[in-house]
Amino acid sequence: MTAALNFRTVDVRGAHLSLAGLRAAVPRAQSGTMADAEGKVLDIISAVRARGIGALRELALAFDGVEQTHPRVPAEALRAALEGLDPAVRAALEESIRRARSFADAQRPANIDVELGEGAVVSQNWVPVARVGLYVPGGLAVYPSSVIMNVVPALAAGVESIALASPPQKNFGGLPHPTILAAACLLGIEEVYAIGGAQAIAAFAYGIPADASGNLPGIDPVDVVTGPGNIFVATAKRLVKGVVGIDSEAGTTEIAILADSTASPALVAADLISQAEHDPKAASVLFTDSEALAAEVRVELERQAAATKHSSRVREALSGPQSGVVLVEDLEQGIAACDAYAAEHLEIMTADAAGVAARIRSAGAIFVGDYSPVSLGDYCAGSNHVLPTSGTAAFSSGLNVTTFLRAIQVINYSRSALEQVSGHIVSLSGAEDLPAHGEAVTVRFAAR
Repeated sequence: MTAALNFRTVDVRGAHLSLAGLRAAVPRAQSGTMADAEGKVLDIISAVRARGIGALRELALAFDGVEQTHPRVPAEALRAALEGLDPAVRAALEESIRRARSFADAQRPANIDVELGEGAVVSQNWVPVARVGLYVPGGLAVYPSSVIMNVVPALAAGVESIALASPPQKNFGGLPHPTILAAACLLGIEEVYAIGGAQAIAAFAYGIPADASGNLPGIDPVDVVTGPGNIFVATAKRLVKGVVGIDSEAGTTEIAILADSTASPALVAADLISQAEHDPKAASVLFTDSEALAAEVRVELERQAAATKHSSRVREALSGPQSGVVLVEDLEQGIAACDAYAAEHLEIMTADAAGVAARIRSAGAIFVGDYSPVSLGDYCAGSNHVLPTSGTAAFSSGLNVTTFLRAIQVINYSRSALEQVSGHIVSLSGAEDLPAHGEAVTVRFAAR
């Protein structure tokens, strides 16, 4: 007999908790997880930097059970994957691409020129990075949708060199899943590697030299690494940040739902389960001021979890310390608790859901009302599903076009425009005890 779900309850009603108190109270994965992963990831990064292709071979065998000569996916394998793609899946991918492109194209910010005086112009130009490395996870599921979410905004930004990595699959001859290869081919991506986990992030960040014989090509380092993944991928991205840019620490998925007594228990449960099926460590959290709703959701979770395909995985995720129901005093405390949690995905299932959504300040993406489930955003909303997790939505954004752009400021002053502010420059350079700064200006007006 299957044990009952341990979908735990955290009751913050009447506690009058501060932001820090709410952050400490809401369900989270056990604290040692990231620290435990860090040592292993550092070892992987060191091995890849020191031994290049040799290390990648060893790691593919150790983690994926795959023997490789080189991780580059042949062009003919990409074409064959697209030719063999189920027509219904191809049509779905094409529609997802169309919607994602429409949204991404509209995101690109305009260049600006500001005239601060006659002959004094400061501009801001948005320029794409030269090369990006995009990671698409494998493991328990197949994510062609993540190919779209990574590639489309990079293309919209104007990136010219795009490399993609996804774990090798023993069942597919050591290549990534064919649906992932098909999605890459559909988007015109030719540089694809069968590399998984932290080693893919390391290979992109530091590059891989060609072997001494010249028979095996290297991998050029990138400027930005993006893409979701497990705790090891998220940790690797954190460790290489600064060597390269990253989108966010998009680790194991999470969903939060803010619901009141008007919400449908069946819909709430279905959406909690939809994210729990990703991974046993996935987080599913319900915030509500209705004990009756919470009780009905528990019943629905038991019923629906028993019927779903990945029941064991779902039950483990829902019973983990990262999942549960948070009982709040009222909607005001519910909003505060959601901001403290800073969910990757936040659904609003309340009366006046749009009005409540407008008050949220920390979330990767907000899904409003009964007909905007997270599953919509995962596949076909037009939004991006590569989003910050583990509370990092409090200070970082989901993947978007600006992830692949740099804002370069251009200063263009004439002689007279510089002369107008020269006195201010001299005064400020003196105040900072940096007189040579002022002298670099006054020398331009000295008699010759």
